[in-house]
Amino acid sequence: MAIIGNFKSGIDGYVGTIHTLSLSRKVHIKANDRKQSENAPDFRFFTGHTELGAAWIRRKSDDDSQEYLSVTLDDPALPEPIHAALFEKEGGIAYLVWDRNRPKG
Repeated sequence: MAIIGNFKSGIDGYVGTIHTLSLSRKVHIKANDRKQSENAPDFRFFTGHTELGAAWIRRKSDDDSQEYLSVTLDDPALPEPIHAALFEKEGGIAYLVWDRNRPKG
């Protein structure tokens, strides 16, 4: 797994940066206060006024209380969406981690 983002918790979400070989952006992760359905994202990712992704609150397992955000980032310049996870650590610090899907077989 690679850490592609570093964030600090804020009033309505997280603020930080995403860095990859082709992407380097300041990002604000805002809580989605306007959820209109159960499947709507819990958070939205913005760089400036442009939305670049969404996240849903998940748990590591049914009997584990640790929550994380399941993240999907997309941009027309990317060959396919990036699927990642945001894990919050002590002190309001959070890391966005990504792992390439490996072919099965």
